[in-house]
Amino acid sequence: MDWLHNKLWQDGHLSWWIIVGWLANVLFFSRFLVQWYATEKKKRVVVPTAFWWLSLGGSLLFLGYAMFYKHDVVLIFAFAFNWIPYVRNLIIHRRHKLALQNCPSCGKSSAPEAAYCSDCGTRLEKQPVTVA
Repeated sequence: MDWLHNKLWQDGHLSWWIIVGWLANVLFFSRFLVQWYATEKKKRVVVPTAFWWLSLGGSLLFLGYAMFYKHDVVLIFAFAFNWIPYVRNLIIHRRHKLALQNCPSCGKSSAPEAAYCSDCGTRLEKQPVTVA
């Protein structure tokens, strides 16, 4: 256990950036588990919202680790821009969720472009979409 103590404590101080780096690793790896679980559950390829949140959190922590602890330009460049598609996918997911139509008969959500409920077959009336 001395090796762990020596890695976490440097010059008598707790090295928070080591903890941040490992937390970034855990977040980034857990997105793989979340995506795998969602895909297995639905028996089709699924990328849940949690995947994008974990990607965003992990990459921002890695960016902070690279900038403030490692001072490594290669790592900084690797994580400087990858948050952009993560945020964009979260925005697209939110807009899609807000645009879903609820069936007046059974309450099931249907795609914005659906004319009929996929569960009960009730005709869906197009609602004006307000996107925040």
